[in-house]
Amino acid sequence: MAYAHSIGPRRYSFDDLRTLMARASPARSGDELAGVAARSSEERAAAQIALAALPLKTFLNDALVPYEDDEVTRLILDGHDAVAFAPLAHLTVGDLRDWLLSDAVDGDTLRAVAPGLTPEMTAAVSKIMRNQDLILVARKCRVHTRFRDTIGLAGRLSTRLQPNHPTDDAAGIAASTLDGLLYGSGDAVIGINPATDNVAQVTRLLQMLDAVIQRYEIPTQSCVLTHVTNTLQCIERGAPVDLVFQSIGGTEATNRSFGIDLALLGEARAAALSLQR
Repeated sequence: MAYAHSIGPRRYSFDDLRTLMARASPARSGDELAGVAARSSEERAAAQIALAALPLKTFLNDALVPYEDDEVTRLILDGHDAVAFAPLAHLTVGDLRDWLLSDAVDGDTLRAVAPGLTPEMTAAVSKIMRNQDLILVARKCRVHTRFRDTIGLAGRLSTRLQPNHPTDDAAGIAASTLDGLLYGSGDAVIGINPATDNVAQVTRLLQMLDAVIQRYEIPTQSCVLTHVTNTLQCIERGAPVDLVFQSIGGTEATNRSFGIDLALLGEARAAALSLQR
């Protein structure tokens, strides 16, 4: 299905939904390198206007990545909540923007409809919103998460402390950790990007961070940002893993390029929960 919009005498056509979404995105160098960005500001505006007129139901019938080819698409569509979507089913992307910004919508309302909105729907509406719009809608959301402390309370900002060291020297990491804690940083997580990405080194870093947190009763949690398969091995060896890290993508192909799939992520989540930390 093609999509189009005219600005003055010029008509801009977009061959499919993937092209429309890409052209409607804000200017980004990565999109330009990939050859999917709008070729002018006017084309971007035309794509955004065409996207605003698109019914939300389109995203349920026209998957950006084919259902039969992609496990992430299957996860999204199989888990879609039609009942939660029903109050919004008649809206276009532009209507959804107006609805989100209206005074009638609060946090409880957003929580109720969230299972009915797919990632593509929320991505689409974000492309036609200003930063101020996004901030206003985000302010209505309340997401609280708890481990050794609570994150997401109103009027509070949580931060990650990142005491990286070029050689993973324990003394250097400890000094950086102390320095950050003295500034009040690190209540979200103390997270290290290891210079040496192997299981033995990751285990040592996890043990060191855990010892510091436990000895001084610091209300925070730790994470070593290694590949999920390394973390699984660390868990098998009894390492004190708080949080499992893994970069992920929005498609099965992207995830496979990272050496992961949904089954592996599910295994890692189960392993982390099994520690009961």
